[in-house]
This record gives sequence, structure tokens and C-alpha cells, in this order.
Amino acid sequence: MAPLTLSDAAVERVKAMVSGRDKPTLGIRIGVRTKGCSGLSYTLEFAEEKGPMDEVVETRGVTVLIDPKATMFILGTEMDFVEEKLQSGFVFRNPNEKGRCGCGESFHV
Repeated sequence: MAPLTLSDAAVERVKAMVSGRDKPTLGIRIGVRTKGCSGLSYTLEFAEEKGPMDEVVETRGVTVLIDPKATMFILGTEMDFVEEKLQSGFVFRNPNEKGRCGCGESFHV
């Protein structure tokens, strides 16, 4: 099982983000941090290089690095990009989630 899969929309959005940067970028790094009323939230940042313990997911020309502290929380997750009338952003469909807070900012496993 791949630690993370990306929808076509997520792949295209990551490609656009990386190609729009002024400096060389390997891809994006996904992590989790303590936040919100349910405990954890996802973090995304540009990655210029691979960390020594990062998990690497390469798919359709996109490189996603997973912070080693996040791997156990997101194993099997699908990353999607959704554009709606009032908002757009990455959405994570995580089979490990046991619940989410009401505002959708955080989750717990």
C-alpha cells in the first residue's frame, strides 16, 4: 500500500505550484502538527531537498515528501484538490481518521 495517493487534480495543482516558484524545488512536504480541537492538522510546505528520513512518493511527475513523524498518521490517505465557489484547497481523505472537529481544521486517529 502506498503511504499516500494523489488525485489527478492534486497532481496538477502541485505541478503548478512547484513550477511557479522562483527557486529550485524538489516537490512538497506533508506533515502533521498538533492543532485545533481534535488534535492534529496537516501541514504543506515546499521542499528544496529530501530530508534524511522523509518518505518519498513520486507519481506522474510530482514528488511528495512525507515527514517521518507524519507517516503513521497518513498511511493510505488520498490527497485531492477541490475548487468550489467560496474556497479551494487540498483535501485529505484519510482512512485512519477516527473523527474531525466541527470546523474541519483538525482530526484525530
